Amino acid sequence: MSNHWVNQAIALIDADFQRSADTHLIKLDLPQLSNIDIYLKDESTHPTGSLKHRLARSLFLYALCNGWVKQDTTIIESSSGSTAVSEAYFARLIGLPFIAVMPKSTAKRKIEQIEFYGGKCHFVEHSSEIYAESERLATELNGHYMDQFTYAERATDWRGNNNIADSIFHQMQREPYPTPAWIVMSPGTGGTSATIGRYIRYQQLATQLYVVDPENSVFFDYFNTGDKTLTGTLGSKIEGIGRPRVEPSFIAGVVDEMQKVADGASIATIQWLEKLIGRKTGASTGTNLYGALTLATRMQQQGQTGSIVTLICDAGERYLDTYYNQQWINDNIGCLKPFQNQLNNFDQTGRLSPIAE
Repeated sequence: MSNHWVNQAIALIDADFQRSADTHLIKLDLPQLSNIDIYLKDESTHPTGSLKHRLARSLFLYALCNGWVKQDTTIIESSSGSTAVSEAYFARLIGLPFIAVMPKSTAKRKIEQIEFYGGKCHFVEHSSEIYAESERLATELNGHYMDQFTYAERATDWRGNNNIADSIFHQMQREPYPTPAWIVMSPGTGGTSATIGRYIRYQQLATQLYVVDPENSVFFDYFNTGDKTLTGTLGSKIEGIGRPRVEPSFIAGVVDEMQKVADGASIATIQWLEKLIGRKTGASTGTNLYGALTLATRMQQQGQTGSIVTLICDAGERYLDTYYNQQWINDNIGCLKPFQNQLNNFDQTGRLSPIAE
């Protein structure tokens, strides 16, 4: 392999990073909470519009430095959308072809963005088929399967070095409760929760990591049982998070507590958030924020004070035909009224009331 080309590719990626500012940390205006502050780290402001921009950069650098990617290598990735958008961006940056293997149900806007960056989309019927099909394509094309689900947790430097955890704690330094009581994260690959959890332990911080899992995902059950062989028959309806198998990058040992969040709660929460901040966000942000509101409720009930940090994973404009389409919600999620009532009660009391059976 030509070291000259690899050096140039790494330099291009590093230069792109230097041009990128850090993402904002937004404090929510929630006067109904007493001495409990909730923050959203807005990852939608990355050049490719999501949290996965960080992961894609790390995966490309990891593959280049390992000697897996050459000047003429086709990059293949299995992705429900956002990672593929970001990887298509970096593939174009260094002049490589890119193919995303994804379920046919992937949001149309994400497909358009992948193609905008010069990538191609290869569709499968079910999310469980993306792994084998990606490996097959990589073999057939003599390409490189990036495999975010295996390498996400090891491609990112979790000790510091400008990772997302380091950024969160740096930005919190001047806040009333600078060391968060909790950080809330939802797993897709599990790489971000692994980075945050490891960083917390390495820095010897009192913060706890709370991981929220959508319906039709096995991470929550794995956390409670330790059974790595668990598989699901359905794919998650919350794009970007939840998996039908236990991914290698999900490190349960760094997680303090998990919660299963109903899909209806995730959708209702992004509707509630839009009224609060005037912006649409993706449904995984709703999963994250619903977990944060659950923790805030508990803290209120126990007379605790402190801060909670979670993430805006991506913008809602990618999902106008799904999460912001009432007919799609009716057909795929169902009635949101119980969760909407719960959030309306939170507006008045600062507490999520139990959902009636």
